[in-house]
Amino acid sequence: MEADEIKAILVAELPECTVTVEGSGGKFLVSAVGDVFAGLNAVKRQQTIYKILNQHIASGAIHAVTMRLQSAAESRAS
Repeated sequence: MEADEIKAILVAELPECTVTVEGSGGKFLVSAVGDVFAGLNAVKRQQTIYKILNQHIASGAIHAVTMRLQSAAESRAS
């Protein structure tokens, strides 16, 4: 699975988010900014992404995902 495929999956499920995906060889960095993450702790934010990608993780197409997830307000503040 390629980074652009993962990005397309995430954008389809989280159209209000700005998403970037980097990596290859089954190891990826997912960065996403959107109000869907507002008020959620780190674990809940990661669960949002894992829920979308779980099928691909279970199949072995994705081996490792590092995540940087922020609300829009957090992104503006940094």
